[in-house]
Amino acid sequence: MSATIHPTAIVDPAAHLGEGVEIGPFSIIGPKVKLGDRVRLMSHVTIAGNTTLGEDCVLYPGVHLGHPPQDFKYQGEDTRLIIGKRNIMRENVTMHPGTTFARSQTVVGDDGYFMVGSHVAHDCIVGDRVVFANCAAIGGETTVADHVILGGYAGIHQKSRIGRHAFVGAMAMVTADVIPYGSVIGNHAHLAGLNVVGLKRRGMPRETLRDLRAAYRLLFAQEGTFEERVDDVAHLYRDNAPVMEIIGFIREDAKRSVCMPHD
Repeated sequence: MSATIHPTAIVDPAAHLGEGVEIGPFSIIGPKVKLGDRVRLMSHVTIAGNTTLGEDCVLYPGVHLGHPPQDFKYQGEDTRLIIGKRNIMRENVTMHPGTTFARSQTVVGDDGYFMVGSHVAHDCIVGDRVVFANCAAIGGETTVADHVILGGYAGIHQKSRIGRHAFVGAMAMVTADVIPYGSVIGNHAHLAGLNVVGLKRRGMPRETLRDLRAAYRLLFAQEGTFEERVDDVAHLYRDNAPVMEIIGFIREDAKRSVCMPHD
């Protein structure tokens, strides 16, 4: 089945449209855009630049993708926005391509749910099965791993890392990295524990979760230095994959700070 294009839509002849694409009223599609099979643009969607959408994405009114990044250094270079399969973007979502000063591309994974007004900035990497609640926004060069949930109006500082299965509370202002499985709240954001609810929903075994909680308490205890506690946890829980994922996350870039609990 060929693409279905509403008479009021403007689609550049050079754009690539997959099978079964539906382009709704008053949408505008640029010449370098590639839409995978069965992509649906409900109405008033604008897609510009070198932008690729995977199969079965659904975009609601007011979504704008691929327009120039909000970076004063950007001078029109041909950079990319690559979006995976089965993403849902509600009204007024915005995503920007990369810059040549960083990754030259912004990459979004599969099965994400991006609620009203959420934003992905230039050169970000966003994983699979994420949820961005209303008006959640991530700054340039941020990495958001799989299964992350950002609460409404959460703001993530540029170049931050948000680990797998982390939860960021509504209106949190995150200026440091968030460990995998962590739960942060507040302005500025601080660790409030583990994302236990999310981990239970995703089927983490009880024994694994028990050890993860014990490791968390030791890692963020008051005794000794943080580096010493990291080493202790790495030794005591070396057979627990989620714990070692946290340790690897912390050690991956020792120069960066991570969100810590309140004293």
